[in-house]
Amino acid sequence: MSSLEAFILEHEGDDPVRLLLQRDRYPGIDLDLAVNTLEARRRLRGKVPEWYAVPSLLYPTRLCAEQCSSTPTARYKAHVAAGAGRGDITCGHPRPHKREGPAAAGSGRGRSEAETVYAPLPAPALTRTGRIADLTGGLGVDSWAFSELFEEVLYNEADEKLCQAARHNFAALGLSNISVQHGRVEPGKVQELLGGFRPDILYLDPARRSDDGRKVFLLEDCRPDVAALLPELLEAAPALLLKLSPMADISLLCRQLPHVKAVHVVASGGECKELLLLIVRGYEGGYTLTAVEDGAALSWTPEEEADAPLILPEDLPAGFLFEPGKALAKAGAFRLLCTRFGLTKLAPHTHLYTAPERPESLAGLGKCFVIQEVMPLNKRSMKEAGRRWPRAEVTARNLPLSSDELRRRIGCASGGSVHLFGLRIHLPSGPANFLLAAGICEE
Repeated sequence: MSSLEAFILEHEGDDPVRLLLQRDRYPGIDLDLAVNTLEARRRLRGKVPEWYAVPSLLYPTRLCAEQCSSTPTARYKAHVAAGAGRGDITCGHPRPHKREGPAAAGSGRGRSEAETVYAPLPAPALTRTGRIADLTGGLGVDSWAFSELFEEVLYNEADEKLCQAARHNFAALGLSNISVQHGRVEPGKVQELLGGFRPDILYLDPARRSDDGRKVFLLEDCRPDVAALLPELLEAAPALLLKLSPMADISLLCRQLPHVKAVHVVASGGECKELLLLIVRGYEGGYTLTAVEDGAALSWTPEEEADAPLILPEDLPAGFLFEPGKALAKAGAFRLLCTRFGLTKLAPHTHLYTAPERPESLAGLGKCFVIQEVMPLNKRSMKEAGRRWPRAEVTARNLPLSSDELRRRIGCASGGSVHLFGLRIHLPSGPANFLLAAGICEE
């Protein structure tokens, strides 16, 4: 065990700022690297536990652990890339998993969920095939995930310190199929950068920070400039997997970049983490959308969403309430949920749905509630709700007031087992505002 590794284990719970102030007490220790490593390990403990379990790994910058992928998102990217690298461009999410029982049948208005909802990601394949070049390697978590499915991985990174750490870390992790090189992705130099490496697919995660450190999300503000590099990238490999900010506009991206075959919206822990664009040389058709969250996925096309009829309520809602998760909301699956799963949308611009039975086929892709009571939204009902549910979560949807303002008017504190929704419902008699009390379904 090295002296640095021993230091890391000994000071795992110490305050990094205090350690830096006591620099003179630790001669022979690269304290900046040690503090960066301690802070990174705290971030990675839940994010990438496989790396946290190896205390000898090095983290040369404070941002590297913040910006890296989590284990689930990295492995999902690896499955998308592996499918594309094999030429199975529609691959990238797990195999369909058919659910049994009456909940799977829905109301009969939608397709079988076996066509659209998928089981959790399988374990990494035992047989690796193909080659991938990760041109913006960063900390190396994505390359680590790629190494589980690809026979050969090229890790490239413009930051020399990250390259040095990657060489050390991949060796400490026991990885022998990743080669590390230091280089910058620039116009006219992609083939030179790859050298003799001939990838089946390229992976690129452009930097999303400006020169002054601000976060950016527009494609033209990211570096390298993928739009300018795209012809050269697709000359070097038949496919490109591109990771972009979850704040980016999907429709705009697909207009800016030709040959987009698939878009994956990946969410984890109730937060939209990233957009993945699969770009295929020479492809001219439409693209598919896939929303991924908590081990489940749903795929469709923008045309299918646009053509889906909107199903509105014929009476006050009862039964179960479904709130789409971040991935579905970002990807824009709104009318689609009505036609595929027999759900009823409460109003054209209220993205909440009801069903007479619990929508098991959408488990993992959103939250489910049991509707307890629906009442007109007015001063009297808000006062009554505050008296009955002094602790409740509160959400305002499609109303001219925020969730915080609605909570203030109701007068309840956060917590409890009831969720109060102030929302607009589009009934046959016309739209009206209601207060809906719902109990959270246990998983």
